[in-house]
Amino acid sequence: MEKKLSHTNDYGKANMVDVTHKPDQMRTAVAKGFIYLAPDTVQLIRQNQLKKGDVLTIAEIAGIQGGKRTSELIPLCHPLPITKLDVSTVLEEKGVAVTTFARCVGKTGIEMEAITAASIALLTIYDMCKAVDKQMVISDIRLVEKTKE
Repeated sequence: MEKKLSHTNDYGKANMVDVTHKPDQMRTAVAKGFIYLAPDTVQLIRQNQLKKGDVLTIAEIAGIQGGKRTSELIPLCHPLPITKLDVSTVLEEKGVAVTTFARCVGKTGIEMEAITAASIALLTIYDMCKAVDKQMVISDIRLVEKTKE
């Protein structure tokens, strides 16, 4: 069985998938990612001593905003009626773990919104810490679960 990319037409050109025929279903997705930070940076976050403010709270809000704008950022994504978008951050010894959860009732999956939310949260942490940490590494952004009912 030959696999075909869903976002290209018969000529290899970009194609937004037609989901008209698909039924509305509750769809969820969970994504994760991590940003490795220097020990001093972790300590600054823990003590809320960075000049730009509360890194974890701002990253969570930014992730939600980013997830809501996925169809504006990823050209062939459908705009979805998101009913829930949650971004949580956990400060760990080596950096910050980000987990996102997205839900909608629609004709197509919400995994891109969950992944985008994680990515934007991590990029926000990077931006807020770049003045004090030149060795940060964003890593392991991935979809860990998706469902439809």
